[in-house]
Amino acid sequence: MNRIIGGPRTCNGLSALGRQQAERLRVRWAANSEFTADVLIASQYPRAFETMQIVAPSLGDGEILRDEGFGEHDPGADCDGLSYDEFVARYPDLSKRWDDHDPFATTFPGGETVAAFQFRVGQAVRRTVEAHEGKTVVVACHGGVVDAVLRLALKAPAMGAFEIHTVNTSVTELVLAKQNTWRLVRYNDRAHLAGLPAHTNQD
Repeated sequence: MNRIIGGPRTCNGLSALGRQQAERLRVRWAANSEFTADVLIASQYPRAFETMQIVAPSLGDGEILRDEGFGEHDPGADCDGLSYDEFVARYPDLSKRWDDHDPFATTFPGGETVAAFQFRVGQAVRRTVEAHEGKTVVVACHGGVVDAVLRLALKAPAMGAFEIHTVNTSVTELVLAKQNTWRLVRYNDRAHLAGLPAHTNQD
């Protein structure tokens, strides 16, 4: 499958498979409430907001807040919507930088560096923690955001060291044990997706 570099400009919402995956999660949580959600947040991407709209009835159907800080790594206007094959053909030198593990390198012309992306996500996490102290917050976001949050929570290097592959509509759960100390409860919990393909052409 030739995956798409899907930024905020070309996101058209969920695919049919994506909606099915979100519906599976809603059914799972409606049948067995695993926690009580106090706050619902989605990134500005239509597919994230649509996911939260589908899942929200199983979480109390509260107001969905939108926070651009939880948006996926922005590839910039020139690369948004390109397939990975198109990107490699157009920018062969830049595509090789992904293996350099340099968070400050330009990998997408006009887009965010990994460092800028992780800083933005870190700010969103801090803002959310301060605004909703002591509450359970459910965020519909993206695989890259989950990676950035885990690196922040585990105090891991910005790049390299480990690779994670977050499945669409999987559940990652973190608990703030004390100031800037997180406990990872689960990662990539996708029991509700049994029998379904794991990925679509966008995150």
